[in-house]
Amino acid sequence: MQLSEGVEWAVHSCTMLAGLDADQALTTTQLAEFFDLPRDYLAKHLQALSNAGLLAATRGRSGGYRLARPASEVTLRDVMIAIEGSRPSFRCQEIRQRGLSGQPRACYRRACGIARAMWAAEKVWLAELEKTTLAALIAEAAREVSREQKAAIARWLGRET
Repeated sequence: MQLSEGVEWAVHSCTMLAGLDADQALTTTQLAEFFDLPRDYLAKHLQALSNAGLLAATRGRSGGYRLARPASEVTLRDVMIAIEGSRPSFRCQEIRQRGLSGQPRACYRRACGIARAMWAAEKVWLAELEKTTLAALIAEAAREVSREQKAAIARWLGRET
């Protein structure tokens, strides 16, 4: 399985927005500039996050995006589903009903072991994503990001250190 790059962009954008002061918001243009991303493509992802209720958008001179709820209440699963959708990754085609040994649907009372294993794995994967909040990612980054990068971000946000 390969997730689109939009998931990474969305998570990074959300963590940046989570660090804003209550009266701040960032525009699509600002986020695209900060991360050196294509503005129009990022805009689609930010709109998806907004439609999912993860971001709040405001219009006007000081408009832009900010998190719609606390970072401790937004999980990686929330972001991933907002960008990729909620359809299962594995889609069983029931090929055992086709071909030389295929039998009618009535012969198969339950999904095959392959489908059950794939669905079980996806359930575990989604549960793991549900355990990681933006707040946890931000706390981890606070320990890992260099002082120089933290200072550069603060300057960019207008918070001189």
